[in-house]
Amino acid sequence: MSVSFDKQYTPAMPVTDVRQRVLRNTYWLLALSMIPTVLGATMGVMFNLPIPGGFMGFILFLAIAWGFMYAIEKTKDSAMGVVMLLGFTFFMGLWLTPLLTRTLGFSNGASLIMMAFGGTASVLAVMASIATVSKRDFSMMGKWLFAGVIVLILASLANFVFQMPALSIVISVMAIGIFSAYILYDVQKIVNGGETNYIRAATALYLDVYLIFSHLLSLLGLGGNND
Repeated sequence: MSVSFDKQYTPAMPVTDVRQRVLRNTYWLLALSMIPTVLGATMGVMFNLPIPGGFMGFILFLAIAWGFMYAIEKTKDSAMGVVMLLGFTFFMGLWLTPLLTRTLGFSNGASLIMMAFGGTASVLAVMASIATVSKRDFSMMGKWLFAGVIVLILASLANFVFQMPALSIVISVMAIGIFSAYILYDVQKIVNGGETNYIRAATALYLDVYLIFSHLLSLLGLGGNND
């Protein structure tokens, strides 16, 4: 895999070459980030690691996740940015432990995980393809998608208090829709030259894919078999 950092993109390089290189490196790094995610998730399930739950667990998750993202942003122009991203994805894999453990408790748990993986990969492929070939401008979606994320966070916090199964379903459906749209937004941002750092771009796409997968798996888990 050949990767390049922002400082190596010179004005002499054609604009299309820069954008294609950023997009290519973003996809490579996104694929690479799945390795520590799988390792983290596997270790979490195998050793039954105690992942904090409830409101405090949610706050702890946000604190660690934002800490990693801050570090990624600060090191995005160096190889250390890749290291930070891979560390972040390992942490995110660990945080899947409760969801994966619960799903694997079903007799069809393994198939549900594969269905969620396949569904997520399909969403990524379709949305990325649309963002790449479409002439429509998706940049105006940004502020609405950000507002949607704020609503999701508030709804999630409320659900910790009220513990309503129906609200959990609504949250998951909304999350899948919002982060599927975010793939359109994030990929087209690269294609149009609005994002020239592949580490930052891969981080954004990774979060989109991760959240789609986790919420899709939560919905599929509603149909799990205990037999």
